[in-house]
Amino acid sequence: MSTQPASQNNIISTIAADMEAVNDVIRQRLHSEVALVNQIAEYIISAGGKRIRPVLVLLVANAYSYKGAAHHELAAVVEFIHTATLLHDDVVDESSLRRGRATANALFGNAASVLVGDFLYSRAFQMMVSLNNMRIMSILSDATNVIAEGEVLQLLNMHDPDVTQDSYLQVIRSKTAKLFEAAAELGALVAGANDEQIAAAGEYGRSLGTAFQLIDDVLDYAGDASEIGKNVGDDLREGKPTMPLIYLMEHGTEEQRQLVRSCIETGDEQHFDAILAAITSSGALDYTRREAQKAAQRAIDAIAAMPDSRYKDSLLQLARFAVDRNH
Repeated sequence: MSTQPASQNNIISTIAADMEAVNDVIRQRLHSEVALVNQIAEYIISAGGKRIRPVLVLLVANAYSYKGAAHHELAAVVEFIHTATLLHDDVVDESSLRRGRATANALFGNAASVLVGDFLYSRAFQMMVSLNNMRIMSILSDATNVIAEGEVLQLLNMHDPDVTQDSYLQVIRSKTAKLFEAAAELGALVAGANDEQIAAAGEYGRSLGTAFQLIDDVLDYAGDASEIGKNVGDDLREGKPTMPLIYLMEHGTEEQRQLVRSCIETGDEQHFDAILAAITSSGALDYTRREAQKAAQRAIDAIAAMPDSRYKDSLLQLARFAVDRNH
């Protein structure tokens, strides 16, 4: 494994030309005759973000020596699906800040955000159909269905202080890790990898996505709003029982458990400082980080048989970046 420090810039530098091509595809495919669709879609896409899912498609395709251009289209499809889920998420969660900017629903309203999310979903399906590959369509249609189930599962868990680690990890696997998994599988598939290699890429993506989400859970209590681009404490305000809170419910004092239970049930963030102190002193953040590190190691192990290349090296760096980042 490379000793080069894991940073997003290092990782993306190996596929800089590909990312430019993907951005061109995104701009072309975003176009609509309806001005508001263009306005909102452009607003969301131009906010940037880590673009990890399209990066996954590109890195895995290159790792298996792909020479065509279909991976650019697939990377854009994956980004559109992700962006659609963000638009819908922010409406469901009533979020006001994402990536350091006002959310689309805060600016344009809930109805417009939901409908433009639908536009992005349907545009993604138009693009995948144009590639005329049934297995691509199968992977992506399965993924979008599982993601929707994950959204509903999370909704059922809201304000429920009795959510277990296992049921929460199921939400992560469905809501977050599934699109990572699909992105990696698509990169391998388009490059002509065999079934075993496609499955290994999927395991890499699934484990990487899990690591990313667990670190997001940590940053919601230990992050800096200006760095993570959203309001610290949002999960508590939304009544979301994430891994640090679940750990505290399982290992905290009776007083701490009652405080957490009350805050999850009511979405009351006025006790955020007390919750944060309890989470920190109980070791909940350290535990969540260790679980993220285990997931990242599973990702690394999954691609052990992948041929050595600078693209594989970037995938290994990406697993490290997932757990070492502060945003």
